Amino acid sequence: MVDSVRLDELSWPEFAAKIAAGAPVLLPLGSTEQHGPHLPLNVDVVLPTGVCERIAREVGGLVAPTVAYGCKSMPRSGGGEQFPGTLSVDAHTFALVLRDVIRNLARQGVRRLVVLNGHYENLWPSVEGLDLARREIARDGITDFTVMRLEYWDFAQRATLESIFPAGFPGIELEHASLMETSLMMVLRPDLVEMDKVPSDGPATFPPYDRFPVPDDFGLPPSGVLAVATGSTVEKGEALMADYVTHISAAIRKEFGL
Repeated sequence: MVDSVRLDELSWPEFAAKIAAGAPVLLPLGSTEQHGPHLPLNVDVVLPTGVCERIAREVGGLVAPTVAYGCKSMPRSGGGEQFPGTLSVDAHTFALVLRDVIRNLARQGVRRLVVLNGHYENLWPSVEGLDLARREIARDGITDFTVMRLEYWDFAQRATLESIFPAGFPGIELEHASLMETSLMMVLRPDLVEMDKVPSDGPATFPPYDRFPVPDDFGLPPSGVLAVATGSTVEKGEALMADYVTHISAAIRKEFGL
């Protein structure tokens, strides 16, 4: 049997054997979206995929192919749709894609699923897609299907955040392309990080509301980096990754009785 946690790297008999043995499946949700001049467009694919692969090795699971197109980028959490290279889908489309993928996993025999989100704007559309899938799965007569849905960043521990942000954590929505994501990319794909291009035009100064069309003076840094990426290090990324893997793995073991 191929020694891989990636579902798409297995043959169908290898996949079937893993699922028959009760392996949980992790489904990463990402996006193709701007992440400043120093990071690539695939940050929201690399990070949830990398987190899922490490967790899968801890819990004996498999990682399904990442959904690489996310719900529309918003100025106050992702910079917005005006940045070149940001390729998004409508919330309805995203929910339907997720519905179909989850429904097919259940019909393939998957009974333990973890939907792990890595793109802020996917949160509520992923809830909708999951709900639609569960309705159809129930109509198919499958009654033993259990699913967890989560954002990986919620598992960073307070002590870790306090050590990384001694002046105070700015909030996850402003951490777009900033210290956390940059440090994590330095762990997973250092070849794609260009620290000499880290901008200094942040942090963002948004009002507490959205406006359409977005005015030029809305508080968005021109670079698309919403907080500050200066000071990103591999050590900070490893500290965050350790929190994610340890505590998400523990939650999976608890909920699935592993």
